[in-house]
Amino acid sequence: MYSGQQKISFFNYKELLFAWTSRIIRARYQQSILGGLWAIVQPIATVLIFTVVFSYFLKVDTGKVPYIVFSYTAMVPWLFFSTSINEMVESIVSNMNLVAKIYFPREILVFSTLLARLVDFLIAFVLLIILIIIYKVPVNLPVWLFIPVILVCQISLALGIGFFASSINVFFRDIKHVFTLIMQLWLYATPIIYPISIVPEKFKNIYFLNPMVGIIEGYRAILLYGKMPDISFVFSLIISVVVLLLGYTFFKKIEFRFADII
Repeated sequence: MYSGQQKISFFNYKELLFAWTSRIIRARYQQSILGGLWAIVQPIATVLIFTVVFSYFLKVDTGKVPYIVFSYTAMVPWLFFSTSINEMVESIVSNMNLVAKIYFPREILVFSTLLARLVDFLIAFVLLIILIIIYKVPVNLPVWLFIPVILVCQISLALGIGFFASSINVFFRDIKHVFTLIMQLWLYATPIIYPISIVPEKFKNIYFLNPMVGIIEGYRAILLYGKMPDISFVFSLIISVVVLLLGYTFFKKIEFRFADII
């Protein structure tokens, strides 16, 4: 375990955290024509492809909610999740000069990578709200107050995985390719492009072990159906907290070796 002094130390570096987050965002959109609009280009392009395939060819039934809204509601948080993890994997190795020469809490590199992608998520989320208005999806504003809880749950899960993956990547550099593949498979194991109703009942107990199921369904319940998330979100929350604690503990236990390996 780590001392309270280490925890205090991290918060003493909050200025560095936000400065590094800002640096990542500026570097991403530097000399870019569209700038921050790239945050919505990827989800829109992906959703348009899936909309054509699943609305006109495979005919996925999403009830009264248009497929484009149904899938975009899930694609926005999913891309935040998957992109953050893929980038957090490289967050330590890509800053090897800093890690080797300067002392600061190493978790800042991981956390700032996620925060930079959070900005993209918020931009894309604004477009989601616009789509909900355009397609006249009924809104229950009081339950929207629960959205930050789902977001914190999602961030906890991503951070836990990010801490673990970025640590392992220091020692085994091909781990980034493993996680790229995992995220691609994870997409199809989560109800993003299809409704959860098509999952066979006999597989649902196993299916709900995927913490992103409860998270994605939580967003849909609130934004599209005006309801609070069901019990599956509680499972996701528990798993996310456990993953965060395990991932961060693992990170802190081996971070002293980063500078030597790098």
